[in-house]
Amino acid sequence: MAQEITIEAVDSFTGKLAVVTGGGSGMGRELVRQLAAQGCSVATCDLNADAVAVTAATAWAAAPRDVQVTSFACDVSDEAQVLRFRDALVDEHATDHVDLVFNNAGIGGGESFVTSRREVWERTFAIDWLGVYYCTRAFLPLLMASGEGVLVNTSSLNGFFASLGPGCRIPPTARPSSAVRGFSEALIEDLRANAPNVRVAVVMPGHVGTDIVVNSLRARGLPEPEQMSDAQIEELIPPDVRAKLIGAGIVAEGASADDLRRLIVQGNAELPGQGSAQRGRGGDHHS
Repeated sequence: MAQEITIEAVDSFTGKLAVVTGGGSGMGRELVRQLAAQGCSVATCDLNADAVAVTAATAWAAAPRDVQVTSFACDVSDEAQVLRFRDALVDEHATDHVDLVFNNAGIGGGESFVTSRREVWERTFAIDWLGVYYCTRAFLPLLMASGEGVLVNTSSLNGFFASLGPGCRIPPTARPSSAVRGFSEALIEDLRANAPNVRVAVVMPGHVGTDIVVNSLRARGLPEPEQMSDAQIEELIPPDVRAKLIGAGIVAEGASADDLRRLIVQGNAELPGQGSAQRGRGGDHHS
């Protein structure tokens, strides 16, 4: 079901500075909006430069006077881009520290390890796991420079469940989600000993209404479903998946590429929350 993204656990965000990855839509966009509304300046990034610019402008317009909200185009799977994002943040906000980092960017995927192209898995891992790692590396010194820094890493329920049941393929998101969870738990102990002024939280949301389907396709270099070729649709829904959909009565025997295209479009449109508070883990996990 749709889930409200709240950040009420901290006493006050007034005068603080937060970093939010994947701020172009979904959970990231809502985090930027709520943080800014509560007096927190925000630097946010996303693969989709136009979307994250809208997020920043909208949040800034509704924020208290002293709040600053900036946006950056950044692929968190590219460490050089992450470092440029960090350096630009330091310059634009004229700061030597940040108070909160939300590693929220992420994409989804459900292809087979055996039959799918390895590029699908590696792209998912690069954003969902390496993005968290690179951003933590880049921003931890700035969190340590804060009087009380907080690092929030977004995993997902796939960090608990590698499969949806017998016969279901292992989603690529399951392994990076597990990595994020394990990394966060280990980092809690590391920081307790070596940087006790920084706290770590790991968030493992279930089904949240976002644009993660379209964002995940975009992150893989694919167009939106309506613009996909028949060959791209066939690759996205291979024969074994089509057989399961037919067996479940979701599509008819002999379904055409157009039928499958409509199924993808309808599935994305019917996610709870579409058109309101929209993950990639992504817009960018998580989108």
